[in-house]
Amino acid sequence: MSLFSRASTVDDSEIPTRPVSGRTGTAVVTNKSAMQHSAVWACLRLRADLISTMPVDSFRMVDGIQVETKKPPVLIAPGGERVKLHEWMYSTQVDLDRAGNAFGIITAFDGLGLPARIELVDLADVTVRIRGGQIDHYRIRGVKYLPHQIWHEKQFTVAGLPVGLSPTSYAAMSIGQYLSAQQFALDWFTDGAIPAGELRNTEKTVSPVEATAIKQRFKASVAGRDLFVHGKDWEYKPIQAMASDANFLQVQQFGIVDIARFFGCPADVIDGAVATGSITYASISQRNLQLLIMNIGPAVFRRESALSDLLPRPRFVKLNSDALLRMDPQTRAEVLGKQIATRQLAPSEARALENRMPFTDEQLAEFDRLFGNPRTQPTTAESGATT
Repeated sequence: MSLFSRASTVDDSEIPTRPVSGRTGTAVVTNKSAMQHSAVWACLRLRADLISTMPVDSFRMVDGIQVETKKPPVLIAPGGERVKLHEWMYSTQVDLDRAGNAFGIITAFDGLGLPARIELVDLADVTVRIRGGQIDHYRIRGVKYLPHQIWHEKQFTVAGLPVGLSPTSYAAMSIGQYLSAQQFALDWFTDGAIPAGELRNTEKTVSPVEATAIKQRFKASVAGRDLFVHGKDWEYKPIQAMASDANFLQVQQFGIVDIARFFGCPADVIDGAVATGSITYASISQRNLQLLIMNIGPAVFRRESALSDLLPRPRFVKLNSDALLRMDPQTRAEVLGKQIATRQLAPSEARALENRMPFTDEQLAEFDRLFGNPRTQPTTAESGATT
């Protein structure tokens, strides 16, 4: 039974998390073959790129104030020295976005009994055993593991099913149609789908023996780009592909937009053709903000919640999504200036955000010489009293 073709709430059921094996047209859609679709690859890459490069910090609340704490090793290199956090986050995000689940074997625990090392495993190797609506155990490459031995993140969940649903499964029809169109084009241009041309005798009916001989002579001539000499009774007509015959161009165009909906990426951000007007430079910042809020934000929240389970309470994890909203210098200066003017940010904090040291006494004195010290200027009342 496929994990992602339907939601199963049957007790004592065993659900394999290996890729979906559904045939649509001439293409077999699996978690791996789906990535041959350029839109699928682009969506998975974009989401994983953004989330895996967000700085990950740990905090705790002290008197209602969020105070940063030292990160444990599991938030620096969760898969061991060779698998750093950004790589680990990228791999798990790809699995979450294409299959709704990510699995890893917990190979080490810290002194508090929390996971200290998590080695990720291929989705195709995992089978989940469910009893009473709960996960009873996992089986990975034939080895049985209890739930406390496995790191299991999930998204796209439904009531009664303790595993996530797979967008790849539900998008199999769209993916398969696109892959079938690609296979059709490949077969066409390699002369595998239909004959490359038609050689017809206009004067008489040709027997099978004669047809074979003429075919061999023709192929021997054209194979070396030589000339084929024949009388007026023979006619050669190349068969040309019409893209509209297989709706190839339409499948290519609309398939990308359809896939973008399944995998949570606007089509324009993965260079898909859209008919909503041009994207101007002035709208880039707002477009990125919309992408973060509408498409990436929920996944970020879920990942923060899951990673917080690696820390002792009441500590928690935050992904710094602000790092992705890098503005142009002019806009950044305006925003920081307004925050300083409205007392939301101290000048020293603003300089720290720009990777600069706080002002020195010499720098402050230089400002006073160039622009004057507002604190030493007489007020209006003082000026009026003098006159």
